[in-house]
Amino acid sequence: MLWIRTLFTLLLVSAPAAAQTCETPSGLPVPRFVTLAYDEVAGRAGPSSDHPISWMYVRRGLPVEVIAETPDWRRVRDPDGEIVWMHRRLLSGRRALWAKAETDLMARPDEDAALIARIQPGARLWLERCRSGWCRMEADGRRGWALAEDFWGAYRDEVEPSVALEGNIDPCYRSSPVRARSGSAS
Repeated sequence: MLWIRTLFTLLLVSAPAAAQTCETPSGLPVPRFVTLAYDEVAGRAGPSSDHPISWMYVRRGLPVEVIAETPDWRRVRDPDGEIVWMHRRLLSGRRALWAKAETDLMARPDEDAALIARIQPGARLWLERCRSGWCRMEADGRRGWALAEDFWGAYRDEVEPSVALEGNIDPCYRSSPVRARSGSAS
């Protein structure tokens, strides 16, 4: 029994730092992708309600990238590249992708797979996971795979095989984001 307690203690001490936090007010990595939690969200010129509204976003689930934060405010970039401040309560940790161009949703991560749906530019799909250049996503009850390069809302280190992903890396590290500037974010 003593060896079981010792093993259990060793496992706890050497367990991956799933609860490890980053040196940010939220304890989450920056940059990171999040989505708008409400149908109407004000993007402000600065981190307080006293700052003027720069943009009014009217699309729940729109992915935005947190690029800086204070305890209550997040500086975010939208798919068009606009940068505004939003209160943290207006954002959700649920991930989504925004279609940069018309693309196909496939049954498998393979260009020869069966077509499930055609995705129009500006469409928002809920992100499930990405691998090897493809992302599995869902919209309107349809699930499938599409090429990650056709979307905004995922980082290269999430979609491309990487030596860094196979080893121990800092959970607060993010590589350069996959970026595009097309379509409308309001």
